[in-house]
Amino acid sequence: TRVIIKLADGKERTIRHMAATTFWGPDGKPMSAKEFIEHLFGTLPELFKDEDELRTLWGQPDTRKILLETLEERGFGGEQLHDIRRLIDAEKSDLFDVLAYISYALAPMTRQERVDSRRDQIFSHYDDKLQTFLDFVLGQYVKEGVSELDQGKLTGLVKAKYYTVEDGAADLGGVEKIREAFLGFQQYLYE
Repeated sequence: TRVIIKLADGKERTIRHMAATTFWGPDGKPMSAKEFIEHLFGTLPELFKDEDELRTLWGQPDTRKILLETLEERGFGGEQLHDIRRLIDAEKSDLFDVLAYISYALAPMTRQERVDSRRDQIFSHYDDKLQTFLDFVLGQYVKEGVSELDQGKLTGLVKAKYYTVEDGAADLGGVEKIREAFLGFQQYLYE
């Protein structure tokens, strides 16, 4: 069953009706999915002014982390955002797509669609060896989600691909070059 929610911007959002999903408001009281989405819609303009700012915030690991922490502080934790992702039939999408759908009624795209549509743009900025590493990172992102793009995952990703950070640094031109590519490509992923 589908439920259509008309938000204050006059645009409609469609969600699945899931009786078993309960949301909790910042005051600790239960809310319906409709009430939760309306509350989220009302809060998001306080965190970014437009779609471009959302893309900029989301395209950098440090500002994305701050945005997610701020959302959690305001009662929109990761688990609840993942539930919303299910409600809008976007399980294979990024949390960016949840926020863009709620804020601007942008149709969600899967992580694979995002990678496929941005791969050439991303790779145009890097040499062949970095492209190979970034292709590996993008594969992990498609499989696991945006958490794979967190700065704290970089060492593990290098080790997963090259066995040691030293081997990865030797092959790719140094630790700083790897770090710059890892942080830099993300802005192109969300353009």
